[in-house]
Amino acid sequence: MSTLALPLGLTPPVLLAPMAGITDLPTRTLVARFGAGLVVSEMIASHELLSKSPGTREKAELGIGVEGTSVQIAGREAAPMAEAARMIADQGARIIDINMGCPAKKVTQGLSGSALMKTPDHALRLIEAVVNAVDVPVTLKTRLGWDDEMLNAPIIAKRAEAAGIQMITIHGRTRCQFYKGHANWRAIARVKEAVHVPVIANGDITSTAAARMALAHSKADGVMIGRGAQGKPWLLAEVAHTLYGTPAPVIPQGAAFGDMVQDHYDEIQRFYDPKLGPRVARKHLGWYMDTCETPPDLRRALLTCSDPAEVRNLIAQAMFYTPAQVAA
Repeated sequence: MSTLALPLGLTPPVLLAPMAGITDLPTRTLVARFGAGLVVSEMIASHELLSKSPGTREKAELGIGVEGTSVQIAGREAAPMAEAARMIADQGARIIDINMGCPAKKVTQGLSGSALMKTPDHALRLIEAVVNAVDVPVTLKTRLGWDDEMLNAPIIAKRAEAAGIQMITIHGRTRCQFYKGHANWRAIARVKEAVHVPVIANGDITSTAAARMALAHSKADGVMIGRGAQGKPWLLAEVAHTLYGTPAPVIPQGAAFGDMVQDHYDEIQRFYDPKLGPRVARKHLGWYMDTCETPPDLRRALLTCSDPAEVRNLIAQAMFYTPAQVAA
């Protein structure tokens, strides 16, 4: 397959999805180290950004200025969205992504995220405001529609392109599906037919085989991987190698796998405060053990331990197993 030139020349077209509470800076850094065309920050609401000027901590979390990183913002009003975009662009953001796909009730009840699909005219005012506020590329992430009666992604995508959006990522579900059922990759093809900018397929892409099928069904220009990369930070690089001929990642085995997990754990502890760090790390440790043959008692001990020093000892034992190979 040919390699698509994404905004700013980012290749290959295999992207890491933004996932709240998961794709923090330590995780994005690890995935990018294996290889990815683009990693996207966790979504941040425009009013949060504007409540105070981001300092070093906030800038680090967003990855402002980090090569190969897009900063995703959400909101419901044009002026604050434009101001937030201007703020992060002035601080060095390379790409800004607008969230119109989050299905969480706390987001949609605030008329943000995928709720904007119910009001396309209003959504376009937000898009135009952000695009006109900055000189950096602006992209859009959304879904097929609000529900099966409102599959308006192709119309919104076409209008977004006319407003200056440079890339569109479509999660192959409606908002009302949340993450249930299966992503409808074929429906993404209707969006691809409606626009000329790159279209990225998202949803249920958990392996190279799934990525290949998603591209075939959607006719998209690339894929975005989210939950499939949990516990397998090399997955994006593996998909890119198989589909686009990039260098093959060295998938860590045995002691090397344990060392990678240990390093990720340590980065999480350094990044967060002592109270939050262990809680954030626990879910990543669980996903790592999902790829291993870790004995149940050892898994239980690791996930219930609250002492970082003891966790490190347990990691050395629990992760000394061969991770499952990524499905071809």
